[in-house]
Amino acid sequence: MEVDMPDIIYEDNHIIVVIKPQNMPTQADESGDLDLLSAVKEHVGSAREQTTGSKGHPWCGLVHRLDRVTGGVMVFAKTSKAAARLSAQLQDGRFQKKYLAVVLGEPKQRSGELVDYLLKNAKTNVVEVVPAATKDAKRAELGFRLLNTKSGVSLVEINLLTGRSHQIRVQLAHIGHPVFGDAKYGGDKLAKGWNLALWAYELKFEHPTTQDTLKFVVNPPEQTPWDKFDFQRGREKK
Repeated sequence: MEVDMPDIIYEDNHIIVVIKPQNMPTQADESGDLDLLSAVKEHVGSAREQTTGSKGHPWCGLVHRLDRVTGGVMVFAKTSKAAARLSAQLQDGRFQKKYLAVVLGEPKQRSGELVDYLLKNAKTNVVEVVPAATKDAKRAELGFRLLNTKSGVSLVEINLLTGRSHQIRVQLAHIGHPVFGDAKYGGDKLAKGWNLALWAYELKFEHPTTQDTLKFVVNPPEQTPWDKFDFQRGREKK
């Protein structure tokens, strides 16, 4: 079965870097909708068949995740060795993920760190900030920097230091600045009907075999509310 493959930024024998569309699951879920991991596997399998004639199910490793409603840059491993080495970088902090978000209002602090403990309700799929001693609560940490404010909304850069479910959305809502378009956490007051304004715009990591430092930058889509702010459009790879 042929599927529409999202934009590929970079690919070699070890990794593939793609742009995840918003509202596409990262991996298969109960919705049954096409997910990004399956699309990547289909692409890798088709490419292999065209070049070598070999058929079968290719192996692709999920290194990190994005919420269904979040779009942006992701890397997948094409070998188990690459997956293990990238996962190790995630664990020791060498794998860097930065996001852009448009939030309601203007944060009082221009930069800082947010440290909270989060608990997810599996039945409602809602995450909340809870006391540190709460059973099953997970520590969540991020750094943020205010970039600009226009027309009652602000552009914020986020350096994600832990990878908890809904983390950015919950922590920003907790300080009174929910993400534009986020109905689940109070960000739809000015933004009903628009996509969530949260975008994974930068990945930086060591290539799993060459050890070269790779950085991939993908700007957010040209639509509300991103169009309120100036971006150097186009994709950048360093």
